[in-house]
Amino acid sequence: MTTTDVERLHRALSDVDFPAGKDDLVTHAERAHADQDTIRVLRAMPPVHYSNMAEVERSVPLGPEREPADQAAQRRMHTHPGLSEQNKDTPGHPIADEVGENRGS
Repeated sequence: MTTTDVERLHRALSDVDFPAGKDDLVTHAERAHADQDTIRVLRAMPPVHYSNMAEVERSVPLGPEREPADQAAQRRMHTHPGLSEQNKDTPGHPIADEVGENRGS
């Protein structure tokens, strides 16, 4: 999976006026001569309008050097449609969590 980091993302989008659409973000990154990984993750984002940089950060896969808690928070706080299921934290079944198994109900 292609990733970027917060620093490269901020460098690529330093002159963006929010709100901005996905295409605007990709165009700004290309004009800023961002690295190919950063451009790829921006192209892979859901095609919606982003209100601020925090929404963009939550919508792209950031590098593995992030703490697991930060990665989980990114997945949990992501509000845009189109995020693959593997990148979402999904709660377990409440009965299975309490009893330890799902009794087929």
